[in-house]
Amino acid sequence: MALKAGIVGLPNVGKSTLFNAITNSHVLAENYPFATINPNTGVVVVPDERLDYLSSIFHPVKQINATFEFYDIAGLVRGASKGEGLGNQFLAAIRECDAIVEVVRCFESNDILHVDNTVDPVRDIETINFELAMADLDSVNNRIGKQEIKARVAKDKVAAYEMPILLALKEVLQEGIPGRLAKGLNEEQKAYARKNFFLLTTKPILYVANVADSDYADLDNCKYYQQVKEVAEKEGSQCLPVSCEIEYEISELSKEERKEFLETLGQEQSGLEKLTKAAYKLLNLSSFFTAGSDECRAWTFKNGMTAPQCAGIIHTDFEKGFIKAEVYDFEDIKKYGSEAAIKEAGKLRSEGKEYLMKDGDVVFFKFNVTK
Repeated sequence: MALKAGIVGLPNVGKSTLFNAITNSHVLAENYPFATINPNTGVVVVPDERLDYLSSIFHPVKQINATFEFYDIAGLVRGASKGEGLGNQFLAAIRECDAIVEVVRCFESNDILHVDNTVDPVRDIETINFELAMADLDSVNNRIGKQEIKARVAKDKVAAYEMPILLALKEVLQEGIPGRLAKGLNEEQKAYARKNFFLLTTKPILYVANVADSDYADLDNCKYYQQVKEVAEKEGSQCLPVSCEIEYEISELSKEERKEFLETLGQEQSGLEKLTKAAYKLLNLSSFFTAGSDECRAWTFKNGMTAPQCAGIIHTDFEKGFIKAEVYDFEDIKKYGSEAAIKEAGKLRSEGKEYLMKDGDVVFFKFNVTK
């Protein structure tokens, strides 16, 4: 399951520094707008201690972690929705993503210019929201123009279903409010809009508050972070505090040095680990595992998927010819130490087509495909 998140924000808020850190790459990160001319793409290996543990038990030829694709999208400015700066080019790139990671500047600096000359996280969020909303408003108005005639004249059922959704979205978008905050829409209508309208502001969003190194250990007294957190809570969104500079330093260290450095900061996880876990939560995702002497692998699935559907993530033939899934919980292999001991304890389960996969399931799919 290919997952994509777009990293957005105003110029000089730390987007490219964060991207460099989490992908351990070195894209241009200069102190002026439009330093990132094209969306930079990085594939991030998702850390998972459970997969590491399975590999220590099975000693496989190879270990394959899940991956997450991040797009570093150039800084948006006022008027991006009308093509100001390099606006339209980057807005199109965001449409391809499953989620938006918005980096918000929460630090003062005389050396790094702010596009509006002062640090104001709430204003910056409103600027990004407004530009994305205006771009969506154009899309919604265009669709209304087409569907309104179909619904009224041709009595088209699809158009008739879409019109109330489109009008509710238009109402909030024209106020510069994200479509995901539209009132009066039920969950089915919201899901329909996300799947069919390809809007920017209906995508789930994660705010990354880029705080100063000195504030990272005392977030309760970091006024800028608290402002971003308050905005996120009002929206029902997530807010993750990160020091992009610290994360870049961590990305340059070896695994052993990284652990030691995190301990000095009083942190158990790096920003990368926190960001990927937050992104999984944002997109309602979990992981199941396949394990053996050839390969131990983590697979990403959306919560609510059945065993056959998850088998199809591995190969479409697995879903077509699904017979059953032999499953045990990851915690059981930690407790019993081997698959043989799990079987003896009666913890190996045989699950059928209706089984809903759970985070941490270790599974062997049985299938049969006749030509």
